[in-house]
Amino acid sequence: MVIACALKIKRILLCGPRKIFAIHRSPEKFYAFLRNFALYFNSRTAVTIGTVGAQGEGGTMGSLFRSEEMALCQLFLQSESAYTCVSELGELGLVQFRDLNPDVNAFQRKFVNEVRRCDEMERKLRYLEREIRKDGIPVLDTGENPEAPMPREMIDLEATYEKLENELKEVNSNAEALKRNYLELTELKHILKKTQVFFDEAMYPPNMPYDQDVYFDDDERVNLLTDPALQNLKHIGFVAGVIFRERLPAFERMLWRACRGNVFLRQAEIDDPLEDPATGEQVYKSVFIIFFQGDQLKMRVKKICEGFRATMYPCPEAPADRREMAMGVKTRLDDLNTVLSQTQDHRHRVLVSAARNIRAWMMKVWKIKAIYHTLNMFNLDVIQNGLIAECWIPVADLEVVQLALRRGTEKSGSLPAILNRLSTLESPPTFHRTNKFTKAFQALIDAYGVASYREINPAPYTIITFPFLFSVMFGDVGHGMIMALFGGWMVWREKPLSAKKTDNEIWNIFFGGRYIILLMGLFSMYTGLIYNDVFSKSLNLFGSHWHIGFNDTDLRHNRELGLDPAKSDHYEGDPYPFGLDPMWQISLNKINFYNSYKMKISIIFGICHMMFGVILSVWNHRFFNRPLNIYSLFIPQVIFLCSLFVYLVLLVFHKWVWYGAGAENSVSPYCAPSILITFINMVLMKGYQEQDPESDCNPYMFAGQFGFQRFLLVVALICVPWMLCMKPYFMIRENKQRAMMTAANGGEGIVEEGGEVVAAGGEQHDMGEVWIHQGIHTIEYVLGSVSHTASYLRLWALSLAHAQLSEVLWGMVLRIGLTAGGTLGGILMYLIFAAWACLTVAILVLMEGLSAFLHTLRLHWVEFQSKFYEGQGYAFIPFAFETILEQAETTV
Repeated sequence: MVIACALKIKRILLCGPRKIFAIHRSPEKFYAFLRNFALYFNSRTAVTIGTVGAQGEGGTMGSLFRSEEMALCQLFLQSESAYTCVSELGELGLVQFRDLNPDVNAFQRKFVNEVRRCDEMERKLRYLEREIRKDGIPVLDTGENPEAPMPREMIDLEATYEKLENELKEVNSNAEALKRNYLELTELKHILKKTQVFFDEAMYPPNMPYDQDVYFDDDERVNLLTDPALQNLKHIGFVAGVIFRERLPAFERMLWRACRGNVFLRQAEIDDPLEDPATGEQVYKSVFIIFFQGDQLKMRVKKICEGFRATMYPCPEAPADRREMAMGVKTRLDDLNTVLSQTQDHRHRVLVSAARNIRAWMMKVWKIKAIYHTLNMFNLDVIQNGLIAECWIPVADLEVVQLALRRGTEKSGSLPAILNRLSTLESPPTFHRTNKFTKAFQALIDAYGVASYREINPAPYTIITFPFLFSVMFGDVGHGMIMALFGGWMVWREKPLSAKKTDNEIWNIFFGGRYIILLMGLFSMYTGLIYNDVFSKSLNLFGSHWHIGFNDTDLRHNRELGLDPAKSDHYEGDPYPFGLDPMWQISLNKINFYNSYKMKISIIFGICHMMFGVILSVWNHRFFNRPLNIYSLFIPQVIFLCSLFVYLVLLVFHKWVWYGAGAENSVSPYCAPSILITFINMVLMKGYQEQDPESDCNPYMFAGQFGFQRFLLVVALICVPWMLCMKPYFMIRENKQRAMMTAANGGEGIVEEGGEVVAAGGEQHDMGEVWIHQGIHTIEYVLGSVSHTASYLRLWALSLAHAQLSEVLWGMVLRIGLTAGGTLGGILMYLIFAAWACLTVAILVLMEGLSAFLHTLRLHWVEFQSKFYEGQGYAFIPFAFETILEQAETTV
């Protein structure tokens, strides 16, 4: 396949110089040539490169500049081959089906029973998965992506899942019964052990030796023997049992109130926790024994025990019977331990066997369910015993889809499927092929609004402009290096990190934008070198040409001394080769210099960015064959922007060249007029008075500036009614011409009602809406040009804020450790450096980085994309197993 593509490229390149020259001279032919070549390359390499999922990964960048051309197709499938064909299309992931039964209830569709069977299989697998995770057994992920099983295999899958579920339920039921029996015997063992003290103390004197593990302490034993209520223990009834420890205080109060103090309660805590057989949780319980006299109190005591869910056990009065029971309980506990161990081993073996295949089984069920959900969107052709579907398919992939349909029909052994292309006036979905690099940038654009069908896509330009504008606000070599290292680490460890599925939303956002973070870090390092800023410090790489020799008088009478490049005793020699001179970092007039420099470059970058957006609108107008928009929108917009704001940029460059320090002209650098005041006076059409003969400063930058600025302002004002009136005027004239042609052909002529012009047999235009829309668009562009230009000043503001915050953090935190000396100073430096590093990462990298990211996003969404981007389309969401499996796994 690759060799065939290479031979095709060779034939194209060897087509002859005259043909290539002809293509070069004609932009339309050149664009068509590139487009046809891209479509050819896409169609030839689609299978080699890989299938394209819902996000279009694995494709080429041919459709990144403009969305793919889509085709509405009608698909005729035989009932025998419908399942396999849809399965092949799901593996391909290039077809978006339309629901042809929107008014049919989900429970009345053809394949509702199959969907229910899939739901039941999924429920059984969920049960198995819960049991596997409960035992802590790891689920193996071999990376296998099994194909959707055939419909006849569903019976075998259902039988397998049913057998596993029944076996596991039976094992769990038996294990729960054994655990409940084990719990009862354990509680009975503790009762026999804990209540033994009451009977033994009543029969033996205090000086008789006793077992310390069985009896209570000495004080409790003496109190029991001296209690008159226990002197006639043989004539008193008793009830023994176990109760939850937290219920014991309320249980004791209820006994006292209900029996009016005529019962005697003794309790002892069970030290070891007991396992609840139903929930598997560890619970703490206490043993109690209640002495009473009479059957009436006995009934009350039993009812209270039942109300508090206390478990009562038989406890013999005779010591021999109690010893015999205790021995029997011990023997039964040993037997139950053996049986429980064998039961758990069997359950573990069943779950381990299921854990090897649970993921593959789940993927098969998800695919089967997705296929039948898709088949429910088709219409049933009763006469031909087939199914009819409608779907959107990229035109470049029609051959690939046909090959997939052919494979599906071959698997089923049925008649071939028929794919017909339909003509429609419906707006197709928008589909951009992206890869792992361009996917994140395309997501930034789609978050604002999915591009309208076939309009210019801002994503490829955003790949460069987004990290660059971010770096203007975040220019620091050190901070950019931290960000670039983090992004580079995620790119380097891309495969193992993507294999680890996590629900951490913040990490998923960072990992999804790893290439954006990498580029933002690299661009920030570049602008940091331009600013000569590394953690608020400068690098003297090429040697500074500043040589300032202040004498004692200057230092004594001036508290603040700044750098002045116009003075020969301050600066002499060539400028700093790359970036800003490091001497500005320690200058007292640094802020004034940085303010002027960064403010002007922010305006320059902003106007260039907006002008580029206006120019991109031409390609939309030409592609959609809207020449009226070029003459009524694009041309006046460009003229308006150039008359005011491009002229402002030229004034900046003129001032830099002609009023710079050391410029070889007669103008003093101290006479440079303010560009802001000049621009305000231009808008107000306000001129300066005649130059003061005693002053060498000229208020104008060049000869004839006042007249030239008045001319530009008049041109800009003319562009406003041009944008407002030209398009509605031509639309009205077009409607009248169409109406006249219709009337000449025997039509009904023109109908005008309430300002609406209707051309019979033609397009209808509500001229009131047209005027309102055009007025809003004109006002938005004119006022937006001013506000958007001012909005780019955020580049200057955030850049200064970031630099000053970095400098404050260095001066108030790290400088303390650097100035400390001795052994204590080393320890202090270690701690302060750790604090400075944490604050740098948390505040300057994360918080400031997020702030700069959001401001950059706003500049692209509002200031840039509003010039050409509509964003009123809807995304192409194909039927793709890859996307379905990812969504299903996130909901697990």
